[in-house]
Amino acid sequence: MAWRLSTADVRGFKFLISLAVMYGLMAMLAYSVLHMKFIRPLGIQAPLDRFSEARALEHVRILSKEIDGRQEGRPGLREAARYIKGQLERTKERAGSHSRVDVEESIVNGSFKMIFLGHSITMAYRNHTNIVMRISSTDSKDTDPSLLLNGHFDSPVGSPGAGDCGSCVASMLEVARLTVDSGWVPPRPIIFLFNGAEELFMLGSHGFMKTHKWHDTVGAFINVEASGTGGLDLVCQSGPGSWPSQVYAQSAVYPMGHSAAQDVFPVIPGDTDYRIFSQDFGNIPGLDIIFLLGGYFYHTSYDTMERLLPGSIQARGENLFSLMKAFTNSSKLRNPHDRELLVATDADEQSVFFDYLTWFMIFYSRRVAVVLHSIPIAIFLIVPFIWCLLYSGLHSWFAVICDFTRGMLFHFAGLILAIIVPILFSILRLLFSSQPMSWFAHPYLAFMMFVPCSLAGLLIPRFVWSNVPLFQGISLLKTSREVLSDEARFWGAFGFYAILTSAYLLAGLCGGFLPFFVSASMLAAWASFCLSKSYSRQPFRSTVFYMIPLIPFLTYSVYFAGFLAQFLIERMGMMGAVPPPFGYFLPDIIVAALIGVATGFCMGPLIPICGHWLARSSIFQFLLHLSVLALAVSSQFFPYSKDAPKRVIFQHTFLTADGNQVLDCTYDFSVLDSNSLAFVFNNAPEVANELHIGSEFSFETATLPHRETWMALFPLSFLFSRSLKLPTKSDDVLKQYSYFPHLSIHKPHTISSEGSRRVYLKLSLGSLEEVWVAVLNITGPLSSWSFADNILPAPETVDGGPPSYICRLSGASHENWTFWLEASSSEDLRVEVAVLDQKLVDAAKKLKSLFPDWVDVTAYSSFMSSYIF
Repeated sequence: MAWRLSTADVRGFKFLISLAVMYGLMAMLAYSVLHMKFIRPLGIQAPLDRFSEARALEHVRILSKEIDGRQEGRPGLREAARYIKGQLERTKERAGSHSRVDVEESIVNGSFKMIFLGHSITMAYRNHTNIVMRISSTDSKDTDPSLLLNGHFDSPVGSPGAGDCGSCVASMLEVARLTVDSGWVPPRPIIFLFNGAEELFMLGSHGFMKTHKWHDTVGAFINVEASGTGGLDLVCQSGPGSWPSQVYAQSAVYPMGHSAAQDVFPVIPGDTDYRIFSQDFGNIPGLDIIFLLGGYFYHTSYDTMERLLPGSIQARGENLFSLMKAFTNSSKLRNPHDRELLVATDADEQSVFFDYLTWFMIFYSRRVAVVLHSIPIAIFLIVPFIWCLLYSGLHSWFAVICDFTRGMLFHFAGLILAIIVPILFSILRLLFSSQPMSWFAHPYLAFMMFVPCSLAGLLIPRFVWSNVPLFQGISLLKTSREVLSDEARFWGAFGFYAILTSAYLLAGLCGGFLPFFVSASMLAAWASFCLSKSYSRQPFRSTVFYMIPLIPFLTYSVYFAGFLAQFLIERMGMMGAVPPPFGYFLPDIIVAALIGVATGFCMGPLIPICGHWLARSSIFQFLLHLSVLALAVSSQFFPYSKDAPKRVIFQHTFLTADGNQVLDCTYDFSVLDSNSLAFVFNNAPEVANELHIGSEFSFETATLPHRETWMALFPLSFLFSRSLKLPTKSDDVLKQYSYFPHLSIHKPHTISSEGSRRVYLKLSLGSLEEVWVAVLNITGPLSSWSFADNILPAPETVDGGPPSYICRLSGASHENWTFWLEASSSEDLRVEVAVLDQKLVDAAKKLKSLFPDWVDVTAYSSFMSSYIF
């Protein structure tokens, strides 16, 4: 039977194709902006008074390729510190007579407590290295307010750290050179802090703030970070106050940032040095600027120089140099005492800012936002009165309000259905397919699968609307139903965005510019639409005139939504694994919902007027058929590749006693997304054979390690789920190590007059050579200890166990740790010790090498022991 289309259907399909072409062009523009295609990196021979990405990349090459590992406990970290200091010394030698350059190597020690990933934990550290450089004029004083530029040179376990954060260090080194070679003498001092212990939970920055002589001169800071390998170098956090973001908006060469990021950053798992400087220990105004794309390689062995996105470092460098000039010339750069007065007057000023395709940045204060963001809701409330006074009198005011309210509810329903329909399709696909996350390595599949069905959901209320009578009297007003429907739909949609803008405002959030941008664009579009109708009776031409003023917003919406979707898809490989059955569906549901939100955001303003051309059964059927086809095709794609690896945690666990006995030895595995270990071993037969996992092996009945097994990674271990424990031999470890970590009594315990008992302990790390961290889990009547100013953190409860206190120790594994614990009664104190060593025995190295290249394996050894005192 032939599929016959009416004339209206043909017009609808032509309009749909036109929209596809328009959005396709916008997507191409957004892609080029997000991936820095418009920036020309400068070569190695670039003038010395210009920032050169090629010169910065030479530093990245040395740090990530020539130096073997920049992790705490490995020789490479010390080698990296020597290299950085050497480069700074060379820069110092070239300084002119009007500049003063100081270079220092600072060894930091300390202890403090913090909340990380929602868990209470205490840090104790020693002998971590910071490299500090200060550039100032010859007539400056040591007490002058300064600008701090911070980046870390250590990298996470198992990663070469080219992006995180070799790119940060390289940018800072090149900016420091540029500052000297350009002949610019900063009017206020600039401190470059290369800190060596950020991956251990911000220890290097804490050490600087607590021990360095220049810490109390810092009047502002810029923290550079990377959770990927390039792309947008986004301002993710700014404050306290609005001054830092205002300086950025006025001076950045390629502005990249939006205040909405500050609304969501606190809920993202992870943190940066920004919290140390701005929140926990400094209250210093500053910026947190982070590479966000390329998250596939973040904290993996694939974070190599070749993965860096060209142009990203060039944009970062030019921005940093311009920001340095702006901050050091600002009258608001003040010493701590004066800064307290500034922050007190500016504390409530949460500014609103956003870049437009990195071309320029729009910035306005909270006070201006209160006025601007109140205008849409005021217009929405006033329009019915004006409408009634001009056309129908006050007697129909209630009918107009009812029609506008109905239009708002229908628009809201369309946006909700744009989310629900793709969620239903994602669940349906997984019921017939055994492969979740098929879009992970191919993000375009997510758009192919979910955009058509999301658009179908967005159009559903338009089908219903045609059968719903209007409250306004058509015969009384002598106006066609079509005109009144257009008005009701438009003002209803406008009212929805106006209310959303007001909700952001009342909640004190900074992302209200998004619905405000929609509202303002829709007003301009409506004016254009009404004007075109007065000169032309052709509906299509009027529709085009409605769309033209919306193009700037639609372009921005594609840019914003595209970035958000790409960012989230990349992060779905490390968001943690929820136990089945819900965990099996969750990633696909999240991505489907996000694409639905993005579709509603990008298409929503068009629907009130343009939906007339699309709300046809033939188009609706076409969109659903296209979705089903895309779902079927996507199921044939493998979720992972070398460019989008699956993350597997491999822990070689040794349960020890007395410093020289191995009680048990196991291989423990876990994953960080919804595809379970069964998926990995089914697709990695060499690994399965080595572990003797055959067809008869049941993952449902296999031994699962307790949460305490992963104590060396606490609290990151809470991202793991459905782990697997397999017994193995301990012969190799006895050959490789003479002594294992061991906790013993350091000197006789004492009892106070109040009856509390103090136990003095010594932790020896044995013959381990590459210790990253040691973790203590203490249970019992603990009332005090020698860490963090003798203050205990809030107790943790793991898997229903007794309250426990967690302390992480890092640095100088060849020395013993001595400390004391105080018990409030004579009951036993139980201390569990887990030590993470980055060296593997030969058998574990061989097993790791058998994994295919679409798997990234973070592998290490964990030595665990238990003591009662």
